[in-house]
Amino acid sequence: MTHPALLDPDRIAMVAKGVSAIVASRNAGLRPSVMRAVGSHIRADGGRVTVFLRRSQSVQLLRDIESTGQIAVVFSEPSTHRTLQLKAPQAQVRPAVPDDLPQLQAYLRSMQNEVGQVGYGPAYVAAMLAAPLADLVAVEFTPTAAFDQTPGPRAGQPVEPLQP
Repeated sequence: MTHPALLDPDRIAMVAKGVSAIVASRNAGLRPSVMRAVGSHIRADGGRVTVFLRRSQSVQLLRDIESTGQIAVVFSEPSTHRTLQLKAPQAQVRPAVPDDLPQLQAYLRSMQNEVGQVGYGPAYVAAMLAAPLADLVAVEFTPTAAFDQTPGPRAGQPVEPLQP
């Protein structure tokens, strides 16, 4: 059975260009955990998303993802506050590998541009996102729910899947 596409091309493009990404999960007792991603990637059809985290800074978050599978990621454009939240019940964690470097470098360049629009220079962003490959993990998931989180009257509203 095929499912309708969850994200329209405009939302996929926003995530694909590389915008701020905050990753969250929770433990079995519903206690939340959260961390800034140092990179992200979305497949061209929006069907698979990868976020990159520093293992050393994300111990509890990774523990929660690995034990519950639950993940929520908020993608936001710093200059406009346009925001999209994606959720999934079955995220998987894997080590980052050298083949991930082009995605991480593209994300860094994009974030330097995005955050530069609100007054922070490239060195600040590079320091914020700095991470040796050996400390990175990739968290991959298929989004099953999406929400418009842009401040305003639609904040919190589900994104309706595209009809075939």
